[in-house]
Amino acid sequence: MTPPTVLVADDDRSIRTVLTQALGRSGYQVRATGSAGMLWRWVEEGEGDLVITDVVMPDDNGLDLLPRIKRCRPELRVIVMSAQSTLITAVKAAQRGAFEYLPKPFDLAELLAVVGRALAVPLPVGDGTEVVRDSEEKLPLIGRSQAMQDIYRTIARLTTTDLTVMVNGESGTGKELVARALHDYGRRRAGPFVAINMAAIPRELIESELFGHERGSFTGAHNRSQGRFEQAAAGTLFLDEIGDMPPEAQTRLLRVLQEGEFTSVGGRAPIRANVRIVAATHRDLRQAIRAGQFREDLFYRLNVVPIRLPPLRERAEDVAVLARHFLEKARQAGLGAKVLDQGAVSELRRYRWPGNVRELENLMRRLAALTPQEVITADTVAVELQDRPEEADEAPVSGASSLGQAVERHIRNMLAGSSDGIPTRDVYDQVIAEVERPLIRMTLAATRGNQIKAAEMLGLNRNTLRKKIKDLDIPVVRGVG
Repeated sequence: MTPPTVLVADDDRSIRTVLTQALGRSGYQVRATGSAGMLWRWVEEGEGDLVITDVVMPDDNGLDLLPRIKRCRPELRVIVMSAQSTLITAVKAAQRGAFEYLPKPFDLAELLAVVGRALAVPLPVGDGTEVVRDSEEKLPLIGRSQAMQDIYRTIARLTTTDLTVMVNGESGTGKELVARALHDYGRRRAGPFVAINMAAIPRELIESELFGHERGSFTGAHNRSQGRFEQAAAGTLFLDEIGDMPPEAQTRLLRVLQEGEFTSVGGRAPIRANVRIVAATHRDLRQAIRAGQFREDLFYRLNVVPIRLPPLRERAEDVAVLARHFLEKARQAGLGAKVLDQGAVSELRRYRWPGNVRELENLMRRLAALTPQEVITADTVAVELQDRPEEADEAPVSGASSLGQAVERHIRNMLAGSSDGIPTRDVYDQVIAEVERPLIRMTLAATRGNQIKAAEMLGLNRNTLRKKIKDLDIPVVRGVG
């Protein structure tokens, strides 16, 4: 039996050589070129069982070539790789019919695994993919860290579906930006995007806000009013801070998700729910379930595809590009043209950012407006950050005593904040989980996703580590090489 042939197109000769050797060792035949024109000629002539192509090549763009390949040979699977590691690149690759998108640099083992899957799973003909029309310049999410690359790839895959998504992350990490990206690049982008913050609505009005009400259904209801489900028809409904939804509203929402229809407050006729749901929270909903504050069945209805947004302190490599992006936005808003010197960038990376991306944006706007010099220096940044009480609370720890003090401070704040919805039960399990999660996540990052090495470093049995990864919802990402 003739082995499958893989067509490789990349302008970089060294990458072509590495891929040719790796694919050859795995039993594939390989034809490699640095020209998009030559790749297209091979495709037209019916050669190859799989294509691996870079985006930027001297004579054409791999993404622009994708629709032509799909029209000519819709069964041919295409893997796109690119050093342009942005959300738009990932979305375009997915929506133009790519089997997978891999940001450079990539892990060879992961690429070979993707090749195996691509050749094993037949693709449907005529899947209805279409080109995303938005400009490369209007990026809704910024960052080139590995954590953001994984989020881009997840969003890209979800743009061709209506699956319900749960976005989890601290305040200020950009949860609504993810929801808007899912809408703006998804199948429902022609419909409305409607957002509702569950924590900002009085509990007695939540059902009316969600489902609308009929005239005379309660005191003050002088006219019929549409709820957010009706307003978002054929579009996306973003339920922010879903963890703050009261129990009675949780029951109504669960019924809507199960039955696909709802009735307004005081109404009798059912209304079809034609929305894509994206929910978000900063709370640990599994802990809320254990405390009896959130319905487990509703959680599983909403948590079809979970997306965890990392806090800014976990992706310090993105701070510089984010800061410059916000300075450019400030310039466009007329606040003055400012640039950061290297010392300022280093100062920003050292800070812990308890307010996450939102805090960084506010700081850049303030510096753009108030700094008289064109160049923002480390001293200027340090002055702005030195008096912030959050920095003391979030300061890096050094040594066992400092770690112990940090844990004591965290537990003290947790117990003092029980009136704010933090349960006073299962404190032991919650604290252990909060220590274990970053410990395991950072160890996996240090071993580039190698669970055997991570287990050895942690002194754990590999099966024990796997169970903890599953129980703590820790994403495992293979390192790049």
